[in-house]
Amino acid sequence: MVRDRIDRVGVVGAGTMGNGIAQVAATAGYDVVMRDVEAEFVEDGLAAIDSSLSRLEDRDDLEEEPGEISGRVTGTTELADLADCDLVVEAIVEDLEIKREVFADLDDLLPDDVVLATNTSTLSITSIGAATDSPERVVGIHFMNPVPIMEGVEIVVGERTSEGVVALANDFSESLGKTTWEADDKPGFVTNRILMPWINEGIRAYDEGVAEKEDIDRGMELGTNVPMGPLKLADHIGLDVCLHASETLHEELGDRYIPAYLLKRKVEAGDLGKKTGTGFYEYE
Repeated sequence: MVRDRIDRVGVVGAGTMGNGIAQVAATAGYDVVMRDVEAEFVEDGLAAIDSSLSRLEDRDDLEEEPGEISGRVTGTTELADLADCDLVVEAIVEDLEIKREVFADLDDLLPDDVVLATNTSTLSITSIGAATDSPERVVGIHFMNPVPIMEGVEIVVGERTSEGVVALANDFSESLGKTTWEADDKPGFVTNRILMPWINEGIRAYDEGVAEKEDIDRGMELGTNVPMGPLKLADHIGLDVCLHASETLHEELGDRYIPAYLLKRKVEAGDLGKKTGTGFYEYE
């Protein structure tokens, strides 16, 4: 059984994905508790929400004042503050063991009718759920980055995820104004299983001198009607995130997912894309 009504949403992680999820939930009218391990991370997440809402207001894309929306988000460093939430979405580092620890703690903390969702983009929902005593309530709700802008949400069904939990995950995502699709719990699901080889091949083409980076991106944008070419998109996702996802898929699915050499080199140099100011392109 799952709760018939969701009023209060918990978000574990105040980084780019976590604060984005908190923002869209608050914008949809939910009260949100956003938790991270350090107060500094929480404050940064709250500031990011304020900044994003301000930009949306400037574009006349909000139906409420930014302060009314951000006022529905409470920051905390205590996991126990999520105890009265009706649904919790985890959005922390892509590390299976760390996620399993968090889900074991959430399983102990929250009643059995509270859905526990993970925003993982590559890791097994079944493995994460196995860390709990109630894997039937564990589901993937994979938001796209940037969360306030991207319409799609991938619902990932673990081996033990119940039909009621899948239905609630779809309903919740749609209440945020998102459009969903479902994927089985296979490595990379739909999006990253297809996206990461595309990004890596774009990086290889640039590294091998097929074309200049601008022309690779322009060719894909104009030639295939995607809004952003592979190099530009990698910068926006984060090159470290792309590398980690590619390595996970390589481990699970074999050599067709080997990360591009230039992607590894960029990450080793600390050029992670838009978030560090330098990736394949320069950013302010």
